[in-house]
Amino acid sequence: MPRHVRGFDAQAAHAHLSRTCRRLGAWMKRVDRLENGPIPNDPRWRGRFDPVDALARAILFQQLSGKAASTIVGRVETAIGSARLHHRTLGGCDDATLRACGVSGNKLLALRDLAAREARGEIPDLRAMAHMDNDAIVAALVPIRGIGRWTVEMMLMFRLGRPDILPVDDLGIRKGAQYVDKLEAMPAPKVLAQIGERWGPYRTYASLYLWRIADIAEGAAKPVNRSQG
Repeated sequence: MPRHVRGFDAQAAHAHLSRTCRRLGAWMKRVDRLENGPIPNDPRWRGRFDPVDALARAILFQQLSGKAASTIVGRVETAIGSARLHHRTLGGCDDATLRACGVSGNKLLALRDLAAREARGEIPDLRAMAHMDNDAIVAALVPIRGIGRWTVEMMLMFRLGRPDILPVDDLGIRKGAQYVDKLEAMPAPKVLAQIGERWGPYRTYASLYLWRIADIAEGAAKPVNRSQG
């Protein structure tokens, strides 16, 4: 099975999309002017990365502001005496201690499920993921309580640097595609999947621009950071 390296050449992706999709290419030029250049390679593609820790943090960040979630994560790290969240460190804290950190009941159940699955060897580590395709990683992780496809797609894009991910359920992506194709409404996920075929094999890079396009078109241009941990 081929090995998947983390990350891809953003410059090559930019050139490909600009050449093969006129409408997206025009919007990319607009984004580049506003942001003083094309979207670069993400440094997280080369950073240290623990899938279980990242999933635990994703669970804790769900439905909270960044500040509130960061506060809770900091409390959990203090409670477990470690900066790494996994089955051994989380297992050292009882439920009451984690709840006192601000972890909700549902999130506590999700953390316990994640830890139990890791202990049973059900969560692929980074080395194993390097030999798994995107669908296999999704299939391995979405059974975890509290982890949906979108969360795994963010991991694939921002931490594993997989080049051809299009999160078709993401409202920002759908809104960006609406502006690119001048549609009356956001495309449905299945329609967006069909539209997105023209952006392969760099649908991840197209997605980064679609988020920016949606922000610009809505008059709220700002940097996008879709991944926690």
